[in-house]
Amino acid sequence: MATSGAGGRKTPAGGSGPVQDPDLDVGDTAAAEALVAQVEAGARHPDSRMMRWLIVAVCLGWSAFQLYIAYVPFDQFLARVFHLTFALVLTFLCYPAYRDPNGRLARLLDPLSGGPRSAAHKVPVYDLVLLAASMVAVLYLWWDYQNIVMRAGLPLERDVWFGIAAIVLLLEAARRTLGPALAILAIVFLIYCVVGPWMPGIIRHQGVPLDFLMTDMYLSDTGIFGVPIGVSVSFVFLFVLFGALLDRAGAGKYFIDVAFSLLGHLRGGPAKAAVVASGLTGLVSGSSIANTVTTGTFTIPLMKKVGLPAHKAGAIEVAASTNGQLMPPVMGAAAFIMAEILGIPYLDVVRAALIPAVISYLALVYVVHLEACKLDLKPVPKSELPRFRQTFIAGIHFLVPVVVLVYYLVVLQRSATLSVLLAIEAMAVIMLIQRPIMAWLTRDRNQPVGPQLRAGFAQGLDDIFQGLVMGARNMVSVGVATAAAGIIVGAVTITGLVGRFVTLIDVISFGNIYLMLVLTAITSIILGMGLPTTANYIIMATLTAPVIVQLGGDAGLVFPLIAAHLFVFYFGILADDTPPVGLAAYAAAAIAKADPIKTGIQGFTYDMRTAILPFIFLFNTDLLMVSGVDDAGRAIWIDDPIHLIWISICALAAMFAFAAGVQGWFGRACLWWERLALFAIAFLMFRPGFIAPYIPVLDRLAVQAIALGLFVLFYLYQRRTAGPTRPAKLIPGR
Repeated sequence: MATSGAGGRKTPAGGSGPVQDPDLDVGDTAAAEALVAQVEAGARHPDSRMMRWLIVAVCLGWSAFQLYIAYVPFDQFLARVFHLTFALVLTFLCYPAYRDPNGRLARLLDPLSGGPRSAAHKVPVYDLVLLAASMVAVLYLWWDYQNIVMRAGLPLERDVWFGIAAIVLLLEAARRTLGPALAILAIVFLIYCVVGPWMPGIIRHQGVPLDFLMTDMYLSDTGIFGVPIGVSVSFVFLFVLFGALLDRAGAGKYFIDVAFSLLGHLRGGPAKAAVVASGLTGLVSGSSIANTVTTGTFTIPLMKKVGLPAHKAGAIEVAASTNGQLMPPVMGAAAFIMAEILGIPYLDVVRAALIPAVISYLALVYVVHLEACKLDLKPVPKSELPRFRQTFIAGIHFLVPVVVLVYYLVVLQRSATLSVLLAIEAMAVIMLIQRPIMAWLTRDRNQPVGPQLRAGFAQGLDDIFQGLVMGARNMVSVGVATAAAGIIVGAVTITGLVGRFVTLIDVISFGNIYLMLVLTAITSIILGMGLPTTANYIIMATLTAPVIVQLGGDAGLVFPLIAAHLFVFYFGILADDTPPVGLAAYAAAAIAKADPIKTGIQGFTYDMRTAILPFIFLFNTDLLMVSGVDDAGRAIWIDDPIHLIWISICALAAMFAFAAGVQGWFGRACLWWERLALFAIAFLMFRPGFIAPYIPVLDRLAVQAIALGLFVLFYLYQRRTAGPTRPAKLIPGR
């Protein structure tokens, strides 16, 4: 991602970026970018030219293969086999096996390694051996495909051994790319498959013989090559590639510039711009960590400059970047997997997630405004910001591919694959012509323009080349995560664990639906500390989403499946800023030069508005545009536009009331009882059905109307009584 220096250096689009003070302390951006590189694209960058070109060739091959199968019919199982092969090869090329500052382990494992720089700058011999072994173990399925199909359910001894090798290598790849958590979980579930007869009664099963286990995990589409990696093959890679091309073309920088030029002059403007920019760049990165560094490089120093403490500046960026995965129309890999698991169009997932995501982002802008009021922050002078009209027009062509994507996906309701393919085509055309057009518009009439046009066209080709490479590198962790999570899904399926898990959770929660939901949320957050959102969602959707629906039904409540799945999806995302492991918080803290734990805690405080939403939309499905479920369990959608507008207004007002209560500031600083009143108003608007049965003359609409009126009156009362009151504590005497 290109950055702008002092004076607003020209962007690829021809616009100027946010103006920064050359003396402004920008923190340890290099450390944050290193964290992104290590997590997202691999920490190894070999010195050897041959190895560098090998990595580039594999990345280009993967991108070309994915584009080919998107256009040409291809066997789905074999597509998953090749997809995983590319991911494993890039893992052993790009992700070192260890962190060894002194080089001792490197010299022990590979005497020719050359010492301390080996892990980051040399591909050791043992990684090349593992690379070759992973190719053999996985591509064996392609080599003997016809025979494997013919003897389905009756594996040979060599099938079992190849399966064991593939699983071991996959778990090692998961450890390298994602940390030990997912690999350990997968091992635990594999052991559970084998030792079932010796487990306690509530989770005991008859056990799975090794040959049957390999059949399910390796030779069929119920384990490694199941639904998660199938979605990665069909949808996720193309969307990640689209984001990489947008980023390479300069769209991410353009979104940041537009946000600053539009909002930077307001009170707390840089923080508000950070929220909007993170929401827009969520289309590009799809990763909360990369999003944090991309926008945080600009926003965090400016937030500090206008008076925000370092940890709060970092926390605002973390909260905004984390929520980027919630914003339709591109919501990350987990949303595509959700659509596949539920058997519904991806557009339905987008439709259900739209209102919660929008009100969550608008509420974060409001939280930033309240912080600015509390701290009496001054706006950035307009003279230090780019002009909105000029900035917007300079990169307006970047909106064309996004419009194409949204138009085909939402308006024409075409498949996600076709929609993103057309968007990629539009993006490629723009990348080829944008630089020649700029060269023509800015040409020196005294100089021949031909060489400039050719240079611009060549740069466009190079941008496409680099985008294809980066798209593949960004997919390594997703491909490995979906395959490794497939092991857990397969284990749950073949052992029938879900039914036993329902009983176990029912016992632990004493049959209380609210306690069960709290336990589920805590479990999602804990798992999310060590797992990416995609793997976290797959595990929780397999284990706990059915539990939510069944135990809710036992309690007389009807929870739509999509509500239960969005519940675990939300809490998996929130783990990215939850101490002590929230990587997004570490990245933001590095840029802000703040304590990462303090930054993470503050970020989670800002994200409390997001954390309450899953509990709300389970009991008030209107927020998901769902009025109920039919006899087949399918969602009944709300189509009345007046009703949807009313739902959105009440939900936004409720979220503002909740945010004001948490911040202790509304029209002025709040007393403790005023904060309680704000929470009560928010609850009435979010859950009108809770009080309506106790007051027969009031229906849900009347309760929401009364609460909305109280919200407005309460604000007017606070503004009328505004004074130099300091924020009061929630509990008096403390």
